[in-house]
Amino acid sequence: MTFNPYSHRYPSRRNLVFAKKGVVATGQPLAAEAGLEILKKGGNAVDAAVATAACLTVVEPASNGIGGDAFCMVCVDGRLYGLNSSGPAPQNISIEALKDKGYKEIPPVGWPPVTVPGIPAAWASLIRRFGKLPLSEVLKPAIRYASEGYPISPELAENWGRRFEWYKRVAKDEIFKHWFDTFAPKGRAPIPGELWKCETMADTLREIGQTQAESFYRGTLAEKIVNFSRQTGGFFELSDLEAFKPEWVEPLHINYRGMEVWELPPNGQGLVALVALNILKNFEMTDKEDPRSYHLQIEAIKLAFADGLSLIGDPKYFKTPIEEMLSENYSRKRSSEIGERAKVYNPGVVPGSNTVYLATADEEGNMVSYIQSNYMGFGSGLVVPGTGIALHNRGHCFVMDPRHPNALAPGKRPYHTIIPGFLTRDGSPVGPFGIMGGYMQPQAHVQVLSNLLDFHLNPQEALDAPRWQWIKDNVVSVEYGTPENIAAALSRMGHDVKVELEHHSFGRGQIIWKTEYGSYCCATEPRTDGHIAVW
Repeated sequence: MTFNPYSHRYPSRRNLVFAKKGVVATGQPLAAEAGLEILKKGGNAVDAAVATAACLTVVEPASNGIGGDAFCMVCVDGRLYGLNSSGPAPQNISIEALKDKGYKEIPPVGWPPVTVPGIPAAWASLIRRFGKLPLSEVLKPAIRYASEGYPISPELAENWGRRFEWYKRVAKDEIFKHWFDTFAPKGRAPIPGELWKCETMADTLREIGQTQAESFYRGTLAEKIVNFSRQTGGFFELSDLEAFKPEWVEPLHINYRGMEVWELPPNGQGLVALVALNILKNFEMTDKEDPRSYHLQIEAIKLAFADGLSLIGDPKYFKTPIEEMLSENYSRKRSSEIGERAKVYNPGVVPGSNTVYLATADEEGNMVSYIQSNYMGFGSGLVVPGTGIALHNRGHCFVMDPRHPNALAPGKRPYHTIIPGFLTRDGSPVGPFGIMGGYMQPQAHVQVLSNLLDFHLNPQEALDAPRWQWIKDNVVSVEYGTPENIAAALSRMGHDVKVELEHHSFGRGQIIWKTEYGSYCCATEPRTDGHIAVW
C-alpha cells in the first residue's frame, strides 16, 4: 500500500470502508445495495456491476438512462478487458443534412444529437462473457424499483429540478411531451421523500432481460424507437440498431509513480488523462498545498486537452497518434512548454458532460470499473413513448467541421467524455477508480491519482480533497474549500481563478483498492449520495 489509511489529512464525513467477500461502490445507496443483493445470490463482480448499472437508470435518471452509452474495464483472473459500448450516428444523418435543416451546430436536444444507445448491449455482452447469473435475474432489482417506486433523495431532487428547468426552456416542441409525461407527470420535478416509479421502464427492463437485449436492437423495442423517429422527424432506421455491437478493446496504460494507470482508447477521452500524467512525470511534486503543484497539474491538463480535443475521434475514421502522444520524448517536449505563468496551448501533434460511475469487486478477485451516461442529465429530452427510454444526446459532442477528426458522419461514434479507470502495480490488479462529470473527468482522474500517488493520501482523502476545473484559455474554477492562499497564488501566476460555491461540477467518484491482505479498501464521493455496500 502506498498510503496511510489512518492519516486523515482531509476531514471527511466518511471513513474508509473495508470488505472481504464483495463490494459495490456508487453514487446512489439503492443501486449499491442492489449490486450487493446480486453478489449474495451467487453473482460475481460483473453481475453486480450490471445490476447496479441497471438500477442506476431507475434511481438516478437525472444522470443516466437505458438510452445512453457505456464503457467498462473488467479484471478477471488478473487480466484486464476493455468494453466500448458507445453507439454511432445513424446512417441518415450528416453535416449536409443538418445544414439543410438550418443547423449551424449540433443542438443538445431533439433528434440531431441522438446516436445509437449502447447501454443495453453492454449489459448483455458483459453477462454473456463473464457473468454467472442470467441477465433476467440480474435486472430484477432495477425492475422492482421501477415498478414499486422509491423515495427521491435530496441530491437527486436537486439535479432533477435543475434539468427540469432547463428542459422547460429548451424543449418546448411537441416531441418532448413524453419526457415531461414520464419524468415530470405532476408538472414539476419530484421533491425529496416523494415516491417515483415508472411502470413502462419496468416493462422495458423486463424485456431487455428476457431477450438478452435483442429486443432493443432487433425486436419490439427497436421498432418502437424507429417508429417514434419516423413519426417525429428523426434519422433512425431499424438497420442502425440492428448493426450495432459493442467492441472489446485493449486498454491503454502508462506508468505513473510506480503504478500502471489504465484508460480505454479513443473515441473516449481517457487518453487526455494519460497524456497529462505523462507530462507530470517530468516534475517533482511532494507538497499538495504548494501552489506550484496546482499550477503544474492545470498546465498539464491544458496541454493534454489541446491535443485531445483536436485529435480524438472514432478510430474507424481517424487514427489518433496514440503511440506518439504517450511517448517519453513527447511528454518531455510538452513538459518543457510549462513555465511559471499560465499559458494557452496549441495542439502538439498535427493530425495525419452528467454520468454515473460504479466499481465492484468479489471474493474471487474479479473487479469492474464501469461508467454509463445519457449526457447533460436526461439527454436529448426525447423519451420513446410507452417505454421509459430516455434517449441520450451524445452526438452533441460532434463538430460540424468536416476536416476535424470528430466531425459528424453517418455511422461514426463521437468524442466521448465518459472514462472508467483502473490501477495495477507491476501488472497485478490494484483496483478500479472513476470520477464522472463530462470534461471534468480526465481532470479529476489526474487530481485524484496525484493525491494518491504523489501526495500519498488515502483513497477517501483523495476523493474528499477540494478540486479545480480548467474551463477554457486560462480560466480555472476552484472548489469552495480550496485554501485562499492557493487561489491567490494561482491568480498571480496568470490563472483567471473563479471560486465555485456549488460542488456539482467537480465530479463524483469511487475507488476500490485491493490491499496486501486480500481485503478491499473502498472510498466514495462526498459530493453526492455516495454509498459503499460491503459483504
